[in-house]
Amino acid sequence: MSAEKFDAIYARAAERKGGEAGLEAIVGQPLPAAAVAALSDDRVLSAFTKKVFQSGFVWRVIEQKWPDFEDLFFNFDVDKVLLMPDDMLEKRAQDKRIVRNLKKVMTIRDNAIMLKDIAQRHGSFGKFASQFSGASIIDLWAHLKKHGARLGGNTGPYALRTMGIDTFLLSQDVEGYFRAHDLISGGLTSKQSLTTIANTFADWQVQSGRSLQAISQIVSYSCGDNRV
Repeated sequence: MSAEKFDAIYARAAERKGGEAGLEAIVGQPLPAAAVAALSDDRVLSAFTKKVFQSGFVWRVIEQKWPDFEDLFFNFDVDKVLLMPDDMLEKRAQDKRIVRNLKKVMTIRDNAIMLKDIAQRHGSFGKFASQFSGASIIDLWAHLKKHGARLGGNTGPYALRTMGIDTFLLSQDVEGYFRAHDLISGGLTSKQSLTTIANTFADWQVQSGRSLQAISQIVSYSCGDNRV
């Protein structure tokens, strides 16, 4: 089997979501490339950290505690975080104001190291990320997985989405679509599967002129259990 034309996916999603107006009302848009390039590294580190802590935990609790995370980690100023010695991080990990998980706390400095390296090479993470579009977005995912801490799987892509960086997501509905149409087999995150998915999204972009984010959401709305 092969991927459908995007118009067919859009029509089905619209039918399921109360018409085109209803569908368009729930489809989000990423930031333009210039705004992505302007993202500050402290906000990037904050976003990465939040997603790391939300992974496998109740998201609402992390949201409630987030002001204290910001306070305890110098508002995620990369240079200040890099100066935090192990004993300081260990003490922060015992603070009741945040979720006490030493391994996740240690990722904050690890990811600050990655961001510092990117900044030295590219000026900032935002400038680096703005270079990726279309099918190449999975190369940015791969960089986060290889050089970051706990940013593999869906954690890195979900963090990118929260920052407004254009990306599709491997949600259950997106995976279900690709498997139902026999476009992928085996592991979802294998190189072959990811390449097929990324190239298909790039083709849909050519057909529709839409962002990866919008296409990803529309594909999800066109199938699965997310009915109104």
